Amino acid sequence: MKIFMDYSLGLLALFLAAPLFAILALAIKLDSAGPVFHRRRVVGRGGTTFDAFKFRTMVADADARLAEHPEWAMEHSAGRKSLDDPRLTRLGRWLRQTSLNELPQLLNVLLGQMSLVGPRMVTPAELAGRDRWRAALIRVKPGLTGLWQISGRDDLPLEERIVLDLYYIEHRDMLMDVRILLKTIPAVLRGRGAY
Repeated sequence: MKIFMDYSLGLLALFLAAPLFAILALAIKLDSAGPVFHRRRVVGRGGTTFDAFKFRTMVADADARLAEHPEWAMEHSAGRKSLDDPRLTRLGRWLRQTSLNELPQLLNVLLGQMSLVGPRMVTPAELAGRDRWRAALIRVKPGLTGLWQISGRDDLPLEERIVLDLYYIEHRDMLMDVRILLKTIPAVLRGRGAY
């Protein structure tokens, strides 16, 4: 049932969003030099890694700029995001506020790497040092949305996001998935925790 929901709703959403994809891709190219998509290496089910797609929201040399500014690097390593990040492009700031930068992850859903609803995707670095939770966090596919998304997103400390993810993993069912999907729309519109 979950796989059917992922593919059917994911395909429908991608079809409906196709004109928006094209407009945003063109706007990103006009706004700043660099690729349209950003690939973020994350951990999936079973501990496999894959590239999660996002619309690029930062300047093309964002990593080099981070290396040049230790004060930015310290904030970044603490897991904090900010709309004041000087590496964000003009359009990128708006894409993050509206969560439209996440739309390309529908491709990851259709590739079977992610689910529409699931735990927040984590990088190998975020998973390191969390051995007691690792086995649980990699039992299911990461989600495009989840309890963390409707509960405050990046306003929540990483540890609290993990607690929500663990609760979801242990109690998930189709009804919970539907409720989370329905609550995601107003959460995205409010923009709370979207950095």
